[in-house]
Amino acid sequence: MNQERLETLQEQVRFPLIGTKAPEFEAVTTKGPMHFPNDFEGKWVILFSHPADFTPVCTTEFMTFASMHDEFSSYNTELVGLSIDSLHSHLGWLEAIEGYTWDGIEKPKVKFPLIADIRMEVAKAYGMLQGESDTHAVRAVFFVDPNGIIKTILYYPASLGRNFAEIKRVLLGLQKAEKDGVALPANWEPGKDVIVPPPTTREEVEQRHELVKDTSKYNMLDWFLTFKKDDGKTFNLSVRNPGPGVNEEAIKKVMDMVIEKNVFRIKGHGLIKALDAKIVETNTETYDLVL
Repeated sequence: MNQERLETLQEQVRFPLIGTKAPEFEAVTTKGPMHFPNDFEGKWVILFSHPADFTPVCTTEFMTFASMHDEFSSYNTELVGLSIDSLHSHLGWLEAIEGYTWDGIEKPKVKFPLIADIRMEVAKAYGMLQGESDTHAVRAVFFVDPNGIIKTILYYPASLGRNFAEIKRVLLGLQKAEKDGVALPANWEPGKDVIVPPPTTREEVEQRHELVKDTSKYNMLDWFLTFKKDDGKTFNLSVRNPGPGVNEEAIKKVMDMVIEKNVFRIKGHGLIKALDAKIVETNTETYDLVL
């Protein structure tokens, strides 16, 4: 795109902001008409765009989104895709995707709607048209909370596929922060310590010093930086007689695969992280007792 067209695009594009209401729109999708975000009231939504149907990187992304659909649903989250393509193009592409196998994903079913934004109305409203092209959307990801408020925005160039572990981490982090009223440190992952909001008065500082005396729950580095142990539930899984040659590293790999594939669900929720793997040897001896 030349500089003149880029400057014109900059004048036209209006980016939504984190913390503001998601722009409303009506659209045609592969699942029928949609009124966004009203149709998803009470749920989290991941609204994402891709540059074009029948393209390599986009295909791998859609296969991955499709394979994770049920897991996202367990987090009260709906997926909504978008590109500047026609409805017929979408339908043909999704049918093709459901016949592909790649990276352990076998013939995934695309259960979420894909918006046909052929007039670019939604793409423009959400700042999806950027310097790479004025006719193809970038890889944008919008996290919208159950009240229709934008909580996080991610943008990727056309050449770089999205990191889905990060998308999941962002979602779980947003939900964690909102539910527990905490902040999350750098490189936070589910199960790791969270940050207690800093005190705002001298009285609260004194209260904080009393609170952190419980070192089993808190770790205060300074008056403004206090970590709290995550109180998320943990579950133990055990397998008897795992077989010869099995070590803890191999068990950990299996545990990670179980979580990635969302094999187990506890009360409707999938497991989030494997914390530890141990091999325990036990010996049983039989005694004859005479009474």
